[in-house]
Amino acid sequence: MTTPTSTGPETYRSPLLDRPGAVAGDREDAGVAAHHGDPLREQRLLVEGLAAVDLSHRGVVTVTGPDRLTWLHSITTQHVSTLAARTSAEDLVLSPKGHVEHALHLVDDGETTWITVEPGTAPALVAWLRSMQFMLRVEVTDVTDRYAVVGEPIRSEGAEGEPPTWCDPWPLMGPDSAPYGPIVGHPGEERAWREVIVPRGELVARMSDRPLAGTWAAEALRVAAWRPRLGFETDHRTIAHELDWLRTAVHLHKGCYRGQETVARVHNLGRPPRRLAFVHLDGSGHVLPERDAAVEVEGRVVGRLTSVARHHEDGPIGLVVLKRNTPTDVDLTISGISASQQEIVPR
Repeated sequence: MTTPTSTGPETYRSPLLDRPGAVAGDREDAGVAAHHGDPLREQRLLVEGLAAVDLSHRGVVTVTGPDRLTWLHSITTQHVSTLAARTSAEDLVLSPKGHVEHALHLVDDGETTWITVEPGTAPALVAWLRSMQFMLRVEVTDVTDRYAVVGEPIRSEGAEGEPPTWCDPWPLMGPDSAPYGPIVGHPGEERAWREVIVPRGELVARMSDRPLAGTWAAEALRVAAWRPRLGFETDHRTIAHELDWLRTAVHLHKGCYRGQETVARVHNLGRPPRRLAFVHLDGSGHVLPERDAAVEVEGRVVGRLTSVARHHEDGPIGLVVLKRNTPTDVDLTISGISASQQEIVPR
């Protein structure tokens, strides 16, 4: 069985692709199943809490040593210095100018901090973390070749005796965070999600007794929940405010960390230059626009399509990142397809 390596997820092929009906994904989600024959049914199974998703192409990083939590606290956006065992956190690594570089799905088991990251990004994260070690008692290891990630539609932390489990906090407000989208009635409240980290040798057995859903189904539910994803909603200029990412991944009153000045300045003195929005796409055709397609208003480019999916109830949907001053009541066009906009981050 091949496993993800530092050369990237395109070299990986999950053993679960040998299941009858499995169809491989592409781009960031290459190496695992996009679907297992019926993506809409797979979505419904996830909503009902019955299916699981093979995310074994994700990277897994461990941090050990007595200084691990205070060290991570000092260099990332989240307050994790006192993180209790089996408690999940979402954390970001920012550039000196405050641009999002890494998104960390983080949980500590009392001895080891476990982090899952987007496919292919673990080597860059490990290299940066090691460059920040100095004399602290920490050890950073890329264990992607030994551990795999399984996605489950469950909103609960891992219990004692279970494998390391990251429970997605989205869209619940963290302490000393700030919402840029709605506080009440957020569609993300309907999405339960967690990531379970298991030894690669146990992946097939863990998935043998339940229905499988592919990444297309998981992505459709993510988009419907307005949940940002690194490498999809982000580019080299993204700041967390633009995606409503402060609500779950940024602590506004912790100690200094790289990029903090931008976080504080935009939050206290201004508004982000761009904003995330949700779109319903015209479903009269059979083709969806490609991700990264330009979003236009009367022929003028105002943003890009960052994620696109076909939802089992809402039909074609997507997330777009727009120029902040783009009116909310205008018709958008994406690859010749009309789209109606629903505001997430306000103008």
